[in-house]
Amino acid sequence: MATGFDFSPLFRSSVGFDRVFELLENASKMQAVGNWPPYDLVRTGEDNYRIVLAVPGFTEPDLDLSFQPNLLVINGTKAQQSGGDYLHRGISSKTFEHRFQLAEHVKVNSARLSNGLLSVELARVVPDAMKPRRIRIDTHDAISNMQPARIESREAA
Repeated sequence: MATGFDFSPLFRSSVGFDRVFELLENASKMQAVGNWPPYDLVRTGEDNYRIVLAVPGFTEPDLDLSFQPNLLVINGTKAQQSGGDYLHRGISSKTFEHRFQLAEHVKVNSARLSNGLLSVELARVVPDAMKPRRIRIDTHDAISNMQPARIESREAA
């Protein structure tokens, strides 16, 4: 079943939203993402965020974080342990990968593993050149410098 949307009418009346439309198209094509390990997305300030993954039994060498523009990928790979016969295995140690699409100018500040929780701190840092600024409007000087138009010759119509 295809659930594709045609965003071409929106392209006619919008400028600079190409990335948003690309994200929407990719979201409809994405495969089902597993729910393991569970995670939280927390907004900790106006431009600060935190991703918290529950990764019990994983150690720092088992985890890999990579950051590309607009994408954070978190991988977990744990070596199989051969230390007896499990009667019940409730603590999962399967391999996982989580991909988080990030907005423009969102950067990874730090990552910390503590008590089985991996916390990744993110911040949106908008460059000064991209921040809104006020534009001064000159009207008084422009009007006072204008000379009225003169009619050079009068011709009868």
